[in-house]
Amino acid sequence: MSASLPGNRALPESQYDLSTYWGRVRHTAGITDPRTLFVGNAGLEQAKNALVAYKQGKIPSMTPELWRAKKIVDSTLHPDTGEPVFLPFRMSCFVLSNLVVTAGMLTPGLGNRGTIAWQVANQSLNVAINYSNSNKSSPLSWSKIAQSYFLAVTASCSVAVGLNSLVPRLKSLSPSTRLILSRLVPFAAVASAGALNVFLMRSEEMRTGIDVFPVRTKSKETTEKDGAPGVATATAPLQDTDDGAAEKSLGKSKKAATLAVAETAASRVFNSSPIMVIPPLVLVRLQRAAWLRKNPRWTTPVNLGLILVTSYAVLPLALAAFPQRQRLLAESLEEEFHGRGGEGGLVEFNRGI
Repeated sequence: MSASLPGNRALPESQYDLSTYWGRVRHTAGITDPRTLFVGNAGLEQAKNALVAYKQGKIPSMTPELWRAKKIVDSTLHPDTGEPVFLPFRMSCFVLSNLVVTAGMLTPGLGNRGTIAWQVANQSLNVAINYSNSNKSSPLSWSKIAQSYFLAVTASCSVAVGLNSLVPRLKSLSPSTRLILSRLVPFAAVASAGALNVFLMRSEEMRTGIDVFPVRTKSKETTEKDGAPGVATATAPLQDTDDGAAEKSLGKSKKAATLAVAETAASRVFNSSPIMVIPPLVLVRLQRAAWLRKNPRWTTPVNLGLILVTSYAVLPLALAAFPQRQRLLAESLEEEFHGRGGEGGLVEFNRGI
């Protein structure tokens, strides 16, 4: 992200008001914009140079061009390493990377082998995305990554195979109801395994805690000068202050870590729910239409189109459900943080994606 670039001047966190849900949705829509995937190395270097010029005081205020540069950098670089995230595992590529796997899991008539194969593919992708976007200051060991991977795969396959076996036995239900239930089976597997994957991949955070910082708020005059809302906080990284100096952590909080991981897991469920529910139900209705009955070969393209549209519409809404930089009263954390909050007695921490 742009926070990893050199310079003593802090960049505004966003051009939108991140204290509101719709402000976070608009900000997240920029980070997940797939158009940033087509910016080559030359375009990325140009964007980085523009932001470095601002951070070094060579550019007086944020401009539309700088905001576009910040979007490119934030969606491409890892905030800890400053290196580009492997393209298929960026959040801007999240929908495209998941499209094939999601379509495969929603294929009607999958047997147990097919179900297991697609669940393994899905969890492999989840682990790769979680690892690529994880906090590199506390890296997971390869043994922990392997453990998380196998546990998540086992959970998703168990749920999917179990439900696939259960639905045909519900003889009291009508065939149309059983068809709808069979289309919803992947949701239960993906939702449960997706949430479990987050908890497993970030279990070390809950065990040791995450850094908590006192809230530092920019003045209205400064933020509006940069083209950002007056309520925006100092800068993207939690450890930076308004002048770019390092902010000292108040310590590590297990309660903050548990909240951060729980909110991230919930946002994954919010994201997968509409994608796994809406396209299958719409497809069942469309399959009753005369044009699709006469042209069954269009079923798969229609299904893929429904998944693609739903995914792009839902992703910013789900990721914005909770602030990425979460704030709460210091008194709600461990006793060591009581009375040590910043403005309004508040502390903040990075929830992660």
